[in-house]
Amino acid sequence: MMLLTKANRAALPPLHSTENEKDPTVQVKFFDPTGSWSWYATEFDGADTFFGWVDGMCPELGYFSLRELSDHRGRLGLGIERDLHFSPRPLGEVMVGD
Repeated sequence: MMLLTKANRAALPPLHSTENEKDPTVQVKFFDPTGSWSWYATEFDGADTFFGWVDGMCPELGYFSLRELSDHRGRLGLGIERDLHFSPRPLGEVMVGD
């Protein structure tokens, strides 16, 4: 699966550009189909680094890497996927439960 399409890239604002927004928009959701982790991107540097909500063992706002998402293989050898049914929404909505 292509994790990041041209349309996704165009929708994601540059890193640090939404840091003064009260509730920035999550543009893309990635998830581990064999685990419980999800990554919600609000910003992207255009090359490799995202900023957003990481919902894993200890949910937190932080940076994550497209390369690391692409390289990861979970149980059954499955990789991370982009949620094709996710619609952009405010970060606050994602943080309280997707």
